[in-house]
Amino acid sequence: MTLDEILQDIHVLEEDLLVFERKYGVLTETFYETYERGEEPEDDAWVLDWSEWAGTYQLLNERQGRYRRTIQALVNQPAISSLTRLIGQTARHETLPVTG
Repeated sequence: MTLDEILQDIHVLEEDLLVFERKYGVLTETFYETYERGEEPEDDAWVLDWSEWAGTYQLLNERQGRYRRTIQALVNQPAISSLTRLIGQTARHETLPVTG
């Protein structure tokens, strides 16, 4: 997965989370804390939304971790020419080596 693809995923997931936050009037972090404690939705119609909301948040966290690992791999390159070469590959949508 390229750095560009990771960033695109992060932006789409953040937009999806905004929809839930607007619908339920609470930030995702607050929702997820209660979800993790096992709180049940008041309305049975919300069950699918809550599952999707939690899954989207988990996926966002995974993508953010992948982003950090990819950036760290780029920063740890031995020379600036390596860094610019790898960033150039990302710009051309070539796959970067991803650790983890």
